[in-house]
Amino acid sequence: MSKLNFDHKQLIASLPEEQKAELTRKSDLQGLLNFVTHLLVIGFTGIWIAMGWAGWQIVMVMHGIMLIFLFTLLHETSHFTAFKSPWLNNLIGGICALVIFLPPIWFRYFHLAHHRHTHDPDKDPELEGGKPETLMQYIWTISGIPVWKFHFKTLLMNAFLNPIYDYVPQAGYSKIKKEAWGMIGFYASLLVFSIVAQTATLIWLWLAPIALGQPFLRLYLMAEHGRCPHVANMLENTRTTFTNKFVRWLAWNMPYHAEHHAYPAVPFHKLPKFHKIAKKYLKTTENGYVQFQRKTITNLGQKKV
Repeated sequence: MSKLNFDHKQLIASLPEEQKAELTRKSDLQGLLNFVTHLLVIGFTGIWIAMGWAGWQIVMVMHGIMLIFLFTLLHETSHFTAFKSPWLNNLIGGICALVIFLPPIWFRYFHLAHHRHTHDPDKDPELEGGKPETLMQYIWTISGIPVWKFHFKTLLMNAFLNPIYDYVPQAGYSKIKKEAWGMIGFYASLLVFSIVAQTATLIWLWLAPIALGQPFLRLYLMAEHGRCPHVANMLENTRTTFTNKFVRWLAWNMPYHAEHHAYPAVPFHKLPKFHKIAKKYLKTTENGYVQFQRKTITNLGQKKV
């Protein structure tokens, strides 16, 4: 078989052990640099809105994008690759999860099942809600309303009911119930504080912005597997999207998504290096998110996305 026809397993197996060790080396410093710069931008946009400076309404959208894209950091911490120290992954991943109303321990189980069964229509939990096949379904998806409903439903079910998930081990149910109750308690405390203090700060600096930012995250995430073939090869069932440095920074290098699925142990700051190795083997790529969305809209009603 030609090396150009490698699947992801053959590609990884072909790498020398010393190269694997280099590619999978984690770093607290790299993770903290990315996290701190992300927080600095959030702080700057937050101050702009709070001070009511000119154009604060527009800045609120950017603030929301910065907040909602903490999902990509939560995702990285779910692999314990954002930071070298496990406690940093747990702590900062938990903070990100609180911002976007997504239980982190539950999400780790969910997401690892997605990696085990990537783009498998029968087993990938990410495909349970289906993909948009009409223009109205597409608009509904990018509005963010379905994902908010999913987040809140998951949180409430984990707290008040005893849901059965194929991807959660028996020992994990007590953990996801405790985390759900902890998150609900945290949100209730913030609500009480806001009422007592008679302040709408959390609405203007958190809730409204993340609602505005969610459609941008939906458009971004749609490119990861949308319109990809339902095959086992991670270099084909997952898309790498070529984009600018800002988007790669904002998304913790996850536009290199086929590379991430091919070798999840590679931390975000090593993905550009791994991309140089894997680039010629990639089966599914796109030149930018606008181009992807244009093709997606064109294909609505013609083929599943």
